[in-house]
Amino acid sequence: SRGRVRGDIAHERLLALGYLGSERSTRRAVQAAKKRRHLGHGRVYRPWIVEPGMWFQWDFGDGPMIDSRRTTLFCAWLAWSRFRVVLPMWDKSLPTVISCIDACLRRFGGVPTYGLTDNEKTVSVDHVAGIAIRNPAMVAAAHHYGLTVTTCVVADPETKGGSESTVRVAKADIVPTDANLLDEYRTFGALEVACERFCEDVNARPHRITRRPPLEMLLDERPRLHKIPAEPYTVAFGDSRT
Repeated sequence: SRGRVRGDIAHERLLALGYLGSERSTRRAVQAAKKRRHLGHGRVYRPWIVEPGMWFQWDFGDGPMIDSRRTTLFCAWLAWSRFRVVLPMWDKSLPTVISCIDACLRRFGGVPTYGLTDNEKTVSVDHVAGIAIRNPAMVAAAHHYGLTVTTCVVADPETKGGSESTVRVAKADIVPTDANLLDEYRTFGALEVACERFCEDVNARPHRITRRPPLEMLLDERPRLHKIPAEPYTVAFGDSRT
């Protein structure tokens, strides 16, 4: 089964062969065998050494319910400084995503060289021979900001672990659950305040890897970022008339 068999299923097969031991012993043996197999067949990770001003990642997470309507969290992560931005949104339409990217870049204080994200339809409309075909509107928006949009490997979220971690931490601290005992949000504005408070807290405390607050490291990274256009990209909001 290539390490995927369950302990209870393996115990049923052993019972049919005349095994007289307990299921607990079988589960322990299967778990030990899986660990040994993982050592020889597990995925190998190499450290990702990023340069200041080069990469940022963004992803989406399920937000809380407000008046029986589902919200979404736009979660961005500046790779070198570990600076995080979380913005609430009603939907993942193209105008909303572009407006969140604009707000995120303005919080960064500049534009990184590359932006890494999932293969959403707002970014990649199709794949041909394993090559992603970009959404023309997203390409135009990225050109407006001087940003190169790239996407991770299909069905492989580990290729953008920074934004995945941001989504996990943001949902744990913002979305009401039995673990954090938060109250339900009455308005969208209350959710915006909660996201602002989360960003202030997470960017002000020292990061586990760098031992420095992301807000402090962002000040060192900003000189490496590109200049932000004075006007946001608004073509996606509709056709303009004279």
